[in-house]
Amino acid sequence: MTAISAADIDTAVRALRPHLGERLIAPEDVDRFEDARRVWNAAVTRRPALIARCRDTAEVGAAVRAARDAGLPLSVRAGGHDWAGRALRDGGLVVDLTGMRGATADPAARTVTVQGGATTADLLAATAPHGLVTATGVVSAVGVAGLTTAGGYGPLVGRFGLALDNLLGADVVLADGSTMTAGPDGDPELWWALRGGGGNFGVVTGLRFRLHELPTVLAGMLFFPFADAGTVLAGYAEIVAAAPDELTVMTGFLPGPQGPMVFLCPFWSGADLAAGERAIDALRSLGHPVVDQVGAMPYVAALSMFDANIVEGNHYLLRSRWLAELSPTAADALVTGAAEISSPFSTLIVNRFHGAAARIDPAATAFANRVPHQVIEVIAVWPPTDSADRHRAWADSVVEALDPVSLPGGYPNLLGPDDDARARDSFAGNLDRLLTAKRRYDPDNVFSAIPALLD
Repeated sequence: MTAISAADIDTAVRALRPHLGERLIAPEDVDRFEDARRVWNAAVTRRPALIARCRDTAEVGAAVRAARDAGLPLSVRAGGHDWAGRALRDGGLVVDLTGMRGATADPAARTVTVQGGATTADLLAATAPHGLVTATGVVSAVGVAGLTTAGGYGPLVGRFGLALDNLLGADVVLADGSTMTAGPDGDPELWWALRGGGGNFGVVTGLRFRLHELPTVLAGMLFFPFADAGTVLAGYAEIVAAAPDELTVMTGFLPGPQGPMVFLCPFWSGADLAAGERAIDALRSLGHPVVDQVGAMPYVAALSMFDANIVEGNHYLLRSRWLAELSPTAADALVTGAAEISSPFSTLIVNRFHGAAARIDPAATAFANRVPHQVIEVIAVWPPTDSADRHRAWADSVVEALDPVSLPGGYPNLLGPDDDARARDSFAGNLDRLLTAKRRYDPDNVFSAIPALLD
């Protein structure tokens, strides 16, 4: 990459200051810059040259043009939840959408419209009063745009599909600063690529989603002692393999007072709550739960369960794998990983992909892995005073033990900067079409995401 000079930065400042005023933040404004640069993962220490806090699509277009004209690397901060910190690039210009978090529900049309910086919490604040939801991720702080454009696994995946399967349209600022609408009535190829291709095509400044009536879910946490881990995971694998669309279950290991505990986190989204209770009773019977906090609640309340596991200021590193099923080999690898965990803050999470999401034609969107599968997240967490080496070694050892039963590819939102080849593999037969779309919409690779679709 060409070296960035003070003159390049000054060119961008002159172009943007009339539009943004004090919302164009430079390192010289130390306190405001450090606050704007900070992300929840304290391991991310990149220092951009400028942060452009935009309020509307026109300002986003101006920021994209300014970065291109000045030759500055560009990154986009929406929710800012990416563990690898791709919202920031050293010496670059950050298009910061954290001031664009509006969300408006139309209960009559069963739609919700959100701005590009909206989080899941922002979206649900607009829809929950009407008893309506769309497919979301698991943590309420996650940005809607980043979640959706890469896929959007979550607790409603079985009944309503991925987040991207519920997307009705999007407004996108392209690499030349122009705006295009992607959707069934907009640009069809951008619409296809945007649903699974991630942040490779532009800055998403607005999204419209289909809503579903869901006033109540049966959800919560079942914690079992570590000694039950083998039987709980084996029973989980059997239950989810035959689970109806309405039942999506997460499992894994979370910190407990005496060390890791195996958990089950069911979400029943069906109208027949009695059937849901029977399904959850089957999960209870897999071991000897020491904590049972499953009950009927609004969906927005259920999503708060995992928020406490994200502690700003800690260091985070994530490894992940796709598995066809939670086989005995995989279960043994997870149990061993939990037993050898390097930090009391680290976790192992198993997500399920099934049901409605698995009935979509793999060629219908850029997201190609449409067969039922498991997503494994190995999340190493440690305080900033600790060395990263042993925590990285632990995370790597867990996924290496999973490799003999892993599928090719991986979910791009969970992959790191060294996982580009695996991310490309995730697109399978859709990769060539996605590369063609990249050359059409962003031939100069202004937007560089995982996977990098142009060298």
